[in-house]
Amino acid sequence: MAHLTTNPADKERFMCIYPAYINSKKTIAEGRRIAAEKAVENPSCAEIRDVLTAAGLNVLVENKMYPREWNRDVQFRGRVRIQLKLEDGSLCHEKFASRKDVMFYVAEMIPKLKSRTQKSGGAEAGAQQGEGGKKAKKKKK
Repeated sequence: MAHLTTNPADKERFMCIYPAYINSKKTIAEGRRIAAEKAVENPSCAEIRDVLTAAGLNVLVENKMYPREWNRDVQFRGRVRIQLKLEDGSLCHEKFASRKDVMFYVAEMIPKLKSRTQKSGGAEAGAQQGEGGKKAKKKKK
């Protein structure tokens, strides 16, 4: 279907990012669009939105499903739309010249989010406590 407008500032013309595009757990066939080494494990639409809003981009979140996503859970729902160009066709931000630039930036910044660093910190502490418990059992025997 042809676009109804050619104005790059219209919401219909914003670039779309589904979380599957930057998910390291997905294969290329399942929708990943960047290298697995640079991708993030199970990103959410909220995380993508937070990163891009902090970068100063105009962001919209839509309640849409990625067509190749077989899991229908709420966790995997969502599509993020990003304005890359202004009305005159010039870029909103010079560092985001293409879709790939946006995806690489998001994949780089999501692991640095507070929600991600706090979760991983808690998991590490739990793992250390578990190992300590195992050692104590060995000493008792």
